[in-house]
Amino acid sequence: MKKLLLLVGILAMPSFAAVSANVAFASDYVWRGMTQSDAPAIQGGFDFEAESGFYAGIWGSNVNFSDGAGSELDYYFGYGFSVGDLGIDIGYVAFDYPKNTLGLDFEEIVLGFSLGNFGLTHAMGQDDFTDYTEISYGMGPVSVAYGTYDEMSDNITISYGFSCGAYDCGITAYDMTDEGYSGVDEDGIYFSIAASL
Repeated sequence: MKKLLLLVGILAMPSFAAVSANVAFASDYVWRGMTQSDAPAIQGGFDFEAESGFYAGIWGSNVNFSDGAGSELDYYFGYGFSVGDLGIDIGYVAFDYPKNTLGLDFEEIVLGFSLGNFGLTHAMGQDDFTDYTEISYGMGPVSVAYGTYDEMSDNITISYGFSCGAYDCGITAYDMTDEGYSGVDEDGIYFSIAASL
C-alpha cells in the first residue's frame, strides 16, 4: 500500500518535476540520537519535486538490529509551501525494515515549520507508535537541534557542515538520554560525506 501511494504520487506529477539522486557514506548511522548501524553506513535515495511544492522519494541505508534486519527503506511524499516568511511542510513517511522479525515497520505524518534560522518538526507516529518533536537552529555551517520522543528519550545534536571538494561533508556530535526506551544512553561523534546528482 505504501509503495502504491508513492507510485500514484509520482505518476500524478507534472512534466516539469525535477528528479535528483543522492548517495552518502557515514561512519555511523545515527537517527534521533540513537545508532541504527553501530558501524559505517552506505546510504542513498531518489527524490522527485514539482514546482507546485509536491515531493516524493525513497531512501535507504544499512542497519544492524538484533532481529536480523540489515537494511532500512523509507518511502515518503508531501507538500511544502510558505505563508509569508513561514515555511510549512506536511508529509508522510513509511519506515520499512525488510526481514525484521519484531514488527519494526512504522509510519509517521510529519508537520514541519521554518522561520529564518529556526525549524520545528513534529512527527506523529501512526498505529500507537510514539510521537517525536524536534527544534533546530542553524548558524551558517553550524546547526544545533534538540529532539524528544514522548516518554522514551531526549537527544541533542551539534553539526558542522563543510565542503570536501565536490562533496558535502559533516561532523556531528550527539548525546541521547534514555527515558525508558532501551535503558542505555548514547553519545558519540560521526562523520559523513555526501554527493547529489
